[in-house]
Amino acid sequence: MTLPQCDTPPTPQQTAGLRERYRIERERRVRPEGPGQYRSTSAEFGYFAADPYVGAVPERETLHDAVDVAVIGGGFGGILAGARLRRQGVARVRVIEKGGDFGGTWYWNRYPGIHCDIESHVYLPMLDETGHIPEWKYAPGEEIRRHAVRIAEQFDLYEDALFSTAATSLTWDETAQQWMVATNQGDGFRATYVITATGTLTEPKLPGIPGIEDYRGHTFHTSRWDYGYTGGGPEGGMTGLAGKRVGVVGTGATGVQVIPVLAEDAGHLYVFQRTPSSVDMRGQRQMTPQEVGAARGGWAAERRENFLRIVSGEHTEQDLVADRWTESAALLEKLLPSFRRDGEPDFEAAYEAADHTAMNAIRDRVAAEVTDPSTAAALQPWYRYACKRPTFSDRYLPTFNRDDVTLVDTADSHGIERMTPRGVVVGGVEYELDCLVFATGFSVGACGITSGKLPVTGRDGVRLLDVRTQRGPRTLHGFTSNGFPNLIQMGSLQNASSVNFTHILDEQAVHAAALVAAAEEHGAVVEPTREAEDAWTGVCAQGTPDHEWFHAECTPGYYNREGRGRPNGPLAYPHGAVAFHDLLRRWRAENIIEVLQPKASTSV
Repeated sequence: MTLPQCDTPPTPQQTAGLRERYRIERERRVRPEGPGQYRSTSAEFGYFAADPYVGAVPERETLHDAVDVAVIGGGFGGILAGARLRRQGVARVRVIEKGGDFGGTWYWNRYPGIHCDIESHVYLPMLDETGHIPEWKYAPGEEIRRHAVRIAEQFDLYEDALFSTAATSLTWDETAQQWMVATNQGDGFRATYVITATGTLTEPKLPGIPGIEDYRGHTFHTSRWDYGYTGGGPEGGMTGLAGKRVGVVGTGATGVQVIPVLAEDAGHLYVFQRTPSSVDMRGQRQMTPQEVGAARGGWAAERRENFLRIVSGEHTEQDLVADRWTESAALLEKLLPSFRRDGEPDFEAAYEAADHTAMNAIRDRVAAEVTDPSTAAALQPWYRYACKRPTFSDRYLPTFNRDDVTLVDTADSHGIERMTPRGVVVGGVEYELDCLVFATGFSVGACGITSGKLPVTGRDGVRLLDVRTQRGPRTLHGFTSNGFPNLIQMGSLQNASSVNFTHILDEQAVHAAALVAAAEEHGAVVEPTREAEDAWTGVCAQGTPDHEWFHAECTPGYYNREGRGRPNGPLAYPHGAVAFHDLLRRWRAENIIEVLQPKASTSV
């Protein structure tokens, strides 16, 4: 890992001063209830999670048949799992998806200005297989959603798919050696294998503002954008907001994208900010097929592997993507597990100096682009680079130079104080609003399995959530667990992660499909022994970098459980995604039979 060099390293006095400023700014924003400051979109707030894109859910007959594989989730994880299964000849793959179509996060998120901030040529999966070549360096959301549909169509995933449907239980039938899958539409069918791909960005959250239920204006969440009210589309043109007072709560990755577009169409825009994002340059532009080498077979796989290696701290001869992610890759060391830096005793000092230089540049950019000094001061981020998700925009900061945009900083009151029937109160001042938009993101990591909404019952009536609650996470490679035959889990638990999560998901989909193929070849079930689980938990625990102290000092956000810290533990593979993918390839070639148990005797 090579850290950016500082032209003038900070003096010890400057470092101490900056640390103290970070501490003060953190304390202004910490709330004692931590993650409890948010409400889920359920019960009386369930309308915030309703599907605004599908209209009336079409009636259909309930299903009581059998399929080869049931895939829970129709985002990129589920789509890629289905595609990889199809490529190896699995006939009946049934995807169950809450939304009205494929796309997952990109089905739900259609807010104005939405783009991916990972380069499209590495973010969009299966470009080599589909022949699609993105036009823009950073793809708009609608192009990403359509690409999800493209993959699903190419691999015939619509044939058995169930949309506007949620799985409500998974129960292993030991006698039949199958899973019983129940849904909220009355279905009760069997599947030989179940792959869970429920994602990490699926359940929108709301701030628990006192009086939120009393507000009488119009309101919605960005992941369920109400174009019926605003008019227009993802590119803007929201004529329904003309002359209206519009508020936005949230200035994270979503807020940074949506706020410039809202400012163009609203009568007056109020931006309620607790913590400013670090906003680096975007550099959006069109790119030609020749520029990305699309005439060469395997060009996309090569490009995304190059990107993964760089942001994982690995050495490469060339940076094919060359954007702010790769330029700042070394600063992600506290965010993503990576290889250890043995023999580098001065790393932390060099890391902190590089961090200070990068954040000073981001703060200087704010001061240069925002003309009002008090507004610029409020928009400057005072924390270290890896404390919050970096954002990128060439439009966000100049938005605050408009006369019809008001930044309302809520840090001194630790967020919005309360809501009234007419608007929002901050610092004792009521801001009357016609419309309030919640750009407050998702409950990261929450899914049906972890929340208990999707109970998974394995052999002998044991529930997966109970096992995790009592014994902690127990898997082999993050995919399979003892006592839950033929259940394959996709996600980040005891697995590897990266900023380009679609790459991670595709590698997981390849692995999931290989597990199914091996079980079919040997007439077995997929289930690790407890000894294999113990060994893998040990691998995840040994060498886990000590980043707990770093996140404990960070400004509150979802990275550190709203200021409560990010404890170390055997929750992820500690040596980075590149090493993990290499490990899985070797294991599939040499040891995959270790996870197979005879159907006649699967107990350990």
